Amino acid sequence: MSPADPKTVEARCVRLTAKAENAAALAPTVERHTLARGPNDLLIEVKAAAVNPSDVKAATGLMPYAVFPRTPGRDYAGVVIDGPAGTIGREVFGSSGDLGIRRDGTHASHLVVEADAVVEKPKTVSWEEAAGIGVPFVTAMEGFRRAGIPKPGETVLVFGVNGKVGQAAVQIATWQGARVAGVVRKAEAYEGHSNAPIEVIDASAVDVATRVRELTGGKGADIVFNTVGDPYFQAAHKSLGLRGRQILIAAIDRIVQFNILEFYRGQHTYVGIDTLGLSSAATGAVLRDLGHGFASGQLKPFPIKAGAIYPLERAKEAYVAVAGSSRDRLILKP
Repeated sequence: MSPADPKTVEARCVRLTAKAENAAALAPTVERHTLARGPNDLLIEVKAAAVNPSDVKAATGLMPYAVFPRTPGRDYAGVVIDGPAGTIGREVFGSSGDLGIRRDGTHASHLVVEADAVVEKPKTVSWEEAAGIGVPFVTAMEGFRRAGIPKPGETVLVFGVNGKVGQAAVQIATWQGARVAGVVRKAEAYEGHSNAPIEVIDASAVDVATRVRELTGGKGADIVFNTVGDPYFQAAHKSLGLRGRQILIAAIDRIVQFNILEFYRGQHTYVGIDTLGLSSAATGAVLRDLGHGFASGQLKPFPIKAGAIYPLERAKEAYVAVAGSSRDRLILKP
């Protein structure tokens, strides 16, 4: 069959018909839908797809632009089974801000996505691991792309260091040669991979900003990656050095006290990151910046536990687990 004559497939897709009050009220079904690609698209057989908190938030009406009915899911890994010349058989992975929210997504046996959205899957990475890279690493990398990629000699402070975005930020910053400190809210060790030792600061035991000044000879952090938001806003602000940059990706209460004088006297930069605003192609560009890190082993995918892999028919269980703040990376496997 020529690339000009695209094939169609009967895909098994998780479907959400309407928004639910909460995760427990979700009633996903598995339906069959015919998929066909456009001329510059790929038709992918999905080998694994991750479940992200944003998948559940969109299903419970927290994103007004989410469409219904739809197939959720932003992250995926799979094999190209139809596409432009030279693409068939490629093993790829990817993510998106619009897949699974504004259009049908990855919690399915097959997926149609633009050809420039995908990234080659490293041979050393399993399907489940590749599917789990997406949103956390894209969020971390896009934050650094916007705030400035960490340089050797710079200090990066990560609030919420044991969350998935926090761990991705540590990996990327240490890969780039920066010195990294991570903040936890109670005494615990750093759980993720790192390319250099990192200092862990227990916010329940010490004043974070004071400790950061001690670690940096009074200078403060060059980059603060605040994955939690307002609970750490003041500590993050006080930890910033001259011309420091704070990256913000989340909020619990959206209003904070903001000292404008300290902001401009410190010549600070605040960067807001919303990966839901990135198209599949824009997301692919961010992931390609990380590709050689995964290929070299300096960046490592999150470990996937056997008990965190669900068939499509058990999607609701996976959504409820993610809504319950599971620290595991949860995977749907068609």
